[in-house]
Amino acid sequence: MTYGWFADWYDVLMADAPYGEWQSFVERSFARYARRPGRRVIDIGCGTGELAIRLAKDGWQVAGVDLSAQMLSIAQEKAEAAGVHVPLFEQNMAELDGFSDLDGALVFCDALNYLMNEEDVQTTFAAVSRALGAGGLLLFDVHSVYKMDVLFRDAVFADQGEDISYIWTCHPLDWPHSVGHELTFFVRRGDRYERFDEWHEQRTFEQAVYEQWLDAAGFEVLEVTADFTDAPPTETAERLFFVARKR
Repeated sequence: MTYGWFADWYDVLMADAPYGEWQSFVERSFARYARRPGRRVIDIGCGTGELAIRLAKDGWQVAGVDLSAQMLSIAQEKAEAAGVHVPLFEQNMAELDGFSDLDGALVFCDALNYLMNEEDVQTTFAAVSRALGAGGLLLFDVHSVYKMDVLFRDAVFADQGEDISYIWTCHPLDWPHSVGHELTFFVRRGDRYERFDEWHEQRTFEQAVYEQWLDAAGFEVLEVTADFTDAPPTETAERLFFVARKR
């Protein structure tokens, strides 16, 4: 999924996103598990660069990778305004290339769930492994099976803002643990509203499957927690967080 016009409204719609908690998760995970002294990382699926810029402002060496040129353009403007250097690359995460000996890789905000087949996830893990140096950390989150199969199933969400409103309808797809997100936006243009439609598809896998694929890609799984806590996932956890280290 590449974002078109939606990129211009992404930060407005994500205004309440828990970027501070993602950053805390990164800092906590590196403090606990890093064997390398550096803090040179890539933010994969970086979007408009919000997390990458926050980390860069705190002294991390961060590069951003995203499939959307529009998102990266906004990220570049934001990085320049913040006075930080964040190199940005337009790449598919399953075809990650040009990076080596990194200290870490980050894939947050369920970006990995946009890969709809097993091979792409496995290829992504292998590509990240090649980009990391020995002992480098891979940190990512994904939707849980429970969230995909129960909370998203035939769900409808809506929000009315001053300048943009939306209706978000979830549809089960043919793949296991997958959902299609039908999004209809109404954007205010002076005294009228313009309609835009988006279709996103996401899929997740069982925790044990991710762990198996990480092992095959040369990673040791150090920790799996849920919902921005230090607690292991429960049956009703919504978001799983993985910390894996390259052997």
